[in-house]
Amino acid sequence: MTIDKSVFLPVDPDTAFSLITEPERLRRWQTVAARVDLRVGGDYRWTITPGHSAAGTFTEVEPGRRVVFTWGWEGSAPAADASTVTITLVPGDGGTTVRLVHEGLTPEEAVGHTEGWVHYLGRLEALATTGDAGADDWAAAPDPINELISAEATLAVAQRVLAGLTAADMDLPTPCAEFTVAALVEHLIGSVSGIGKALGATLADDAGASPEVRLANAAAPTLEAFNARGLYGTVDMGFAVLPAATVANILNLEFLVHAWDFATATGRTLEASPMLADYVLSLARNTIAPSMRGKSFAEATLVEESAESLDRLVAFTGRQVSNA
Repeated sequence: MTIDKSVFLPVDPDTAFSLITEPERLRRWQTVAARVDLRVGGDYRWTITPGHSAAGTFTEVEPGRRVVFTWGWEGSAPAADASTVTITLVPGDGGTTVRLVHEGLTPEEAVGHTEGWVHYLGRLEALATTGDAGADDWAAAPDPINELISAEATLAVAQRVLAGLTAADMDLPTPCAEFTVAALVEHLIGSVSGIGKALGATLADDAGASPEVRLANAAAPTLEAFNARGLYGTVDMGFAVLPAATVANILNLEFLVHAWDFATATGRTLEASPMLADYVLSLARNTIAPSMRGKSFAEATLVEESAESLDRLVAFTGRQVSNA
C-alpha cells in the first residue's frame, strides 16, 4: 500500500527543506524530539508522540529538492520489505508543493499512517503559513502512560514554553526565589544533563543557543538512552544511587514544574493536560519525601479543593498558586 499526500507551503524550497529535516523545525510541527544525521547512510530518530518513536536511514538527500528515508517504529520487528518515505519539493508560484509518498505499507499500517500524515502535514502547513502550528493535541495526554512516556509528554510542554522566551525575559524573577529566568534555564539544563551523563548518553551543549534548543540537545539523548535501558534497576547519579523509576520521576518534575515556573515568570499561560498533570502529581508524591522539604523543596502550599490539576501539582512542590 502507498500513501500519496501533498500540501502547498508559502515558502521557498530551501525553507521547506529545513522544515522537514532540521530538528529545531521538526519540533514545531511533527516531533517531540528529533535526532537527525542528514546524509546518505545517516540515521534519524524522531519521537513523534510520547511513547512512539520512528527510526530509519536516509537513502537520498538533495537539499531543497528531495529526501528519502526508511521508516519503522522503534521497538517493532523490522519488516522484510521496510517502508520508505519520499518527500519531493516542487517550486511554484508563491511557494513550494511538498509531496509525501509513503510506500511499502500493509493495509492495516496504511490506515494509521494516512491519519498520521494528514494530521502532521496539516500542522506543517499551519506552521509555514502562520508561524505557529500550536501545541500538538496528540502529544498532550498519552495513553497508555508510564514514567518515560510522561517524561516525553512533559518535555513537549517545556520546550514550547522555552521556545517563547526572549532576551528580555532572562533577568525576570521566577517562583523559585533564588533563580532568575536565566539561572533557572542553567539549572534545568544542568539537571537534565546530569541525568543523561549518568545514563551514558552523549551530550553536547551550545551555551550560545536558545534555551529551547539547549533543552532539546540535553533531553533528546537523555530520553533516548533511558528508553534503551528501561526503568529496571538503579542509576548511579554520583550523589546517590537511585531507582531508575525515581530518576524518571525527577525528569518529569524538572520538565513540567519548571515549565510552570517559566510561564509564571513571563506572564504566560501554561498548556498542560489535566491528565498529564495528575499523573506527574502522583509521581511527585512518590518522589518528594518529607526529609526533602526545606532542602530541595519548600513545604507544600495550600490550594482550593477545586483547584486545577496543574495548580495542585505546583502547590505540592512548594510553589504559591495565585488563586490559593
